[in-house]
Amino acid sequence: MPYKCQCPSQRIKTHNLKVRSMFKACDGRGTTKIFLSIIYTKIPHQICQHSQHSTPICRSGKCEIHRKCSLMSSLALTPFKAGLFVGKSIIVTGGGTGLGYAIAKELVSLGAKVVIAARRIEVLEAAASEMNKSSQRGGKIYVCQCNVRNEDDIQKLVTFALETMGGIDGLVNNAGGQFVSPVENISARGFKAVVETNLLSCFMLSKEIYNRWWSQQEDRKRSGSIVNIILANKNGFPMMAHSGAARAGVENLTKSMALEWIGRGVRVNCVAPGIIYTESGFANYGEMAGAFLSSVLPCIPAHRCGTAEEVSSLVVFLLSDAAVYITGQNMGVDGGMGQGTIPLRPQDHGASLLPVYGELPMKARL
Repeated sequence: MPYKCQCPSQRIKTHNLKVRSMFKACDGRGTTKIFLSIIYTKIPHQICQHSQHSTPICRSGKCEIHRKCSLMSSLALTPFKAGLFVGKSIIVTGGGTGLGYAIAKELVSLGAKVVIAARRIEVLEAAASEMNKSSQRGGKIYVCQCNVRNEDDIQKLVTFALETMGGIDGLVNNAGGQFVSPVENISARGFKAVVETNLLSCFMLSKEIYNRWWSQQEDRKRSGSIVNIILANKNGFPMMAHSGAARAGVENLTKSMALEWIGRGVRVNCVAPGIIYTESGFANYGEMAGAFLSSVLPCIPAHRCGTAEEVSSLVVFLLSDAAVYITGQNMGVDGGMGQGTIPLRPQDHGASLLPVYGELPMKARL
C-alpha cells in the first residue's frame, strides 16, 4: 500500500522526473499556441515536507498517484512547434535509456526519423517500441546495435543510417560511461576504456558522418548539427577524473570541429548536464547513488536534480534551425551548479588539508 502522509496539510514533495500537462491558449489572432505547465512527479520515493520519513510510491497501479503519473509520463511532451523536425534524420547514440531516450523521444514526437544506437539490442528494441507510440507526422525510431569504441561498428552505424533514412541532418553523441574511483586506484586499462567511450567515439562518429555525408553536400541547406553531451566539470570532477578528462577533451574537440567545418555548414556544440536524475543512470551506481544525492543536493543552487527532459529541450533547440548561428559553444544545464564545486570525495575536516606558509590564526582554520 502507498504511504499516506499524516501531516495536517498532507503536502507531498516530489522531485526529479518531470511530467508536463499541456494546455492551449489563443494568441489573440485566432491561432493556437501550445504551452507547458510543469509539474514535478514520479520518482522512487514520495517525501512528506513536514518530516524526514519517506516510502516508495505504490507501483501496483492501484494508487491514484501512480495512475496519474503513468498516464502523464506516457505522453509525448515538448515545448516546440509540432512537425518541427519533419524531414530531418538524426542519430542518437546511447538512445535506449536515460538522456538519450528522452532526446530521441522528443525528436520523434516532432516528426524526425531517428536511429538510436547502443550495445544492447534488446534495450534498443524495447525503447523503439515505446517511442514509436508517440511519433508524430512521419517520425520513426530505428535501431542499430553499435559499440561506439569500435571503428567498424561506427562505420556500420553510418551506413545503416544513410541507407535507412537517406541522409543525416544531426548527430547527438550521447553514449558515455564511467565508474567511481579515486585517481590513484584507476588502472591504465580503466582510464583508456573511459576515454575511448567518451572521447574517441565522439571523434570517430563525427568524422565518419562528415566525410561520408556532410562534406559531399552541395546544398548548404542540408547542413548538419552535432551536439556532444559532456559533463558540468569545469572545476574538475573528483572521483571520476577519467571521465572529466575525456569530457574536457570533447569540449576542446568540439571547438576545433566547429571552426574547421563551419565552411560546410556544420555546427558543433556541447551540452553539459549537471546532476540529472534518471532511473537507469542512478541504478548504475547502486547504493552509492543515495549517499551521493544526499551530499550533492545542498550544493546545487536549485536544490534539486535536473530532469532528462530539461536536457533534451536544449539539445533539440541546438539541432533546430533556430540555432543556425550557434557553434563551438558549451551550454550547461545544471541548476547553477557550474558556479561552485561538488563535494564528491569525503574529506577529513579535523585538520588543515594543506600546510601553512606564513601566519594564520586558528579562527581562520576548520
